[in-house]
Amino acid sequence: MTSAAYRRTMPKQVRPPGMVDVAKLAGVSHQTVSRVLNAPNMVRASTREKVEQAIAELGYQRNLAARTLATHRSRLIGVIVANSDFHGPAETALSVQSAAHESGYAAIQAAVRSADPKELGSVVSMLLNHSVEGIVVIAPQEQLVRELQRTAARVPMVVVADSPRPLDGMHEVCVDQRDGARKAVEHLIATGHRTIAHIAGPPTWLDATQRRRSWLETLAKHGLPPATEHTGDWSAQAGYEAAALLITEGALPEAVFCANDLIAIGVAAGLKDAGISIPEDISIVGFDDIPSAPYQRPALTTVRQPFKELGRACMEVLSAGIEGVEPGPRRTISATLVQRSSVQVHRNKTSS
Repeated sequence: MTSAAYRRTMPKQVRPPGMVDVAKLAGVSHQTVSRVLNAPNMVRASTREKVEQAIAELGYQRNLAARTLATHRSRLIGVIVANSDFHGPAETALSVQSAAHESGYAAIQAAVRSADPKELGSVVSMLLNHSVEGIVVIAPQEQLVRELQRTAARVPMVVVADSPRPLDGMHEVCVDQRDGARKAVEHLIATGHRTIAHIAGPPTWLDATQRRRSWLETLAKHGLPPATEHTGDWSAQAGYEAAALLITEGALPEAVFCANDLIAIGVAAGLKDAGISIPEDISIVGFDDIPSAPYQRPALTTVRQPFKELGRACMEVLSAGIEGVEPGPRRTISATLVQRSSVQVHRNKTSS
């Protein structure tokens, strides 16, 4: 039955289309429509497509209040994100929400500006008052993680944080920052670089401290001393200012490992403005693989964080907690080195 033909058979009363109308137009059962809405991965793709098309044609909207009363479940999760102006937290939040929708949940996002206990407690209380079944917290800063451990949530909580210490009472999901940084520094060593500087992110950020720690550990493993080090605030401006410091310090290092791509872009701009060629005079590696990284000149070698996979892992762990299944204390996802043209190969010094 076509949409137009079905509408002619609908009662003339003014009411929004319901699940029964969707089922009739799609030629499936009411239960199948429910499965598409609540557990889409359990429905065959062709059937799911028919139901989704019927939903779109009819303009069907789910009645969340009625569903909550009927099932005693809200199918809502909360997403708390700190420092959402930065690429990593923002991408993680989007990925978690996308994965939630794929799993049949709706997400309520709340931003926090700091680790202030009152603000954090207020946000958690707000989400609980909306009957969320679980909470994902994107917590990139150590102080925020400490405050979360003091926050007693009555629902399962997943924390996205590469914490060096176990977090009691919470499930952890993270990208392995140390392993990602190790891959970056190992690549520079393998291509013949022996003096490798680091432009670090803010020391209060867990990702920054883990990447810096891995830079030091990897150099020590190969018997290389760390070259100069500077700290930035994740911005391109910080990278540009660090480039000026590298130049004034005298002999340039052979390579710079930057804590994120924006810092790397700023370093590259500062060096180029001083007449220094990349990668001929100095190699640069970033972290994150932001969308503009391949379009820098030279294209930026960097470490890619798999944000979509991170979001799905968060929902898998949270869903298990909601269903009463113990998912384990920590889920770690590997990052990937993306080799581009900002790294020069020093053939006479390349490791065998």
